[in-house]
Amino acid sequence: MSPALTVLMNAGPWLPVPPPDYGGIENVVATLVPELRARGHRVVLVTVGESALEADEHISVFPTGQFGCITGPYNQMMGIAHAHMRAVLERLAEGDVDLVHDHLEVVGPAVLAAAGDSVPPVLQTLHWDLAKHPDFYAGFDGAGRVFFAGVSASQLARAHPTLRRQALGAVPLATPLPGHPVQPPGPHLLALGRLTPVKGYDVAARAARELGLELVLAGPVAGLANRAELDAALADPEHPARGLADVRYFTAEVEPHLGGPVRWVGSVGGEAKAELLRTARAVLFPLRWDEPGGTAVVEALSAGVPVVAMRRGVLPELVDHGLTGWLAETEAEFVGYLDRVDELDRDACREVAVRRFSPAAMAARYETLYRRVLAVAEPRHVRAPRVQSLRTVMG
Repeated sequence: MSPALTVLMNAGPWLPVPPPDYGGIENVVATLVPELRARGHRVVLVTVGESALEADEHISVFPTGQFGCITGPYNQMMGIAHAHMRAVLERLAEGDVDLVHDHLEVVGPAVLAAAGDSVPPVLQTLHWDLAKHPDFYAGFDGAGRVFFAGVSASQLARAHPTLRRQALGAVPLATPLPGHPVQPPGPHLLALGRLTPVKGYDVAARAARELGLELVLAGPVAGLANRAELDAALADPEHPARGLADVRYFTAEVEPHLGGPVRWVGSVGGEAKAELLRTARAVLFPLRWDEPGGTAVVEALSAGVPVVAMRRGVLPELVDHGLTGWLAETEAEFVGYLDRVDELDRDACREVAVRRFSPAAMAARYETLYRRVLAVAEPRHVRAPRVQSLRTVMG
């Protein structure tokens, strides 16, 4: 894409980039930024202070990720996103940014649209279930300045018509491709992600226990990373996590199936996660919702690991039934496929991921959308010359 752009990448204040373990949005940003910079673009990354990802410039309000506060009382957490956005607006006031690529749910487009002509055009990636905020999306008007990208065609198909009219397309998610060759399968199945009712991991735990199959559940419960954090929260009568739906779900629906071949290891990251993933027989997605993006699905395929999932949301766009995974119509069918994972071709999983879900492919698609945003946005923002700043410049 020519000429090179200065892009403000707003990753939000919740987790560092890249995240140490859980963090789908932050993993996507960590995958995209190096590819954009390799293509000659300048990236201003707005994140938290502990982020280690190299960028041309880092902006942060909070030294550490604020994800642990996200489930707190309204009067304790609502100002976090807005304080973060204040820093975004202050940086944009310098006038040298060509385009904002935003990833902050609802607050990002709301603040940037309210700023009007004083900020450059905006593309927000919609990483979440669009049914979550119907009042916002049904009435939002980007005024020819704020546009959206979905993470799957199925996600945008379910969007409110008002939002869909402002969406420029869908860009499949990508993750860095592992440097190791495809590994032989180990003994365990893997469930990778938040333990929450819509993910359906109680189905996987119950089935694995009944079938005597080894299953590792790797992910947080209501932001609590491991057993010690969960037990401490449950022991504290004042801890806000005690009343959360995800905690109730875990203790009532998942925990009774733990033990024997089924274990919960909490959030994992780095080499521990990579080892669990590349040696898994399959990664399981017994979904009860229409998954919009499927980062963990792409991670599995990139590692050469097949998938067993419900045929919902984005899954049919990512998984080739009978080649890279099994897609079930019912829970009973899902359970039946657990005994057929060894029929699937691990090398084919990697080949599909390299061809369709590589970081380079995602960056190229976003460059196309950046070009479209700049072409269709109302030409009211005037880019100023670069102002010398005292901010730290990296990379």
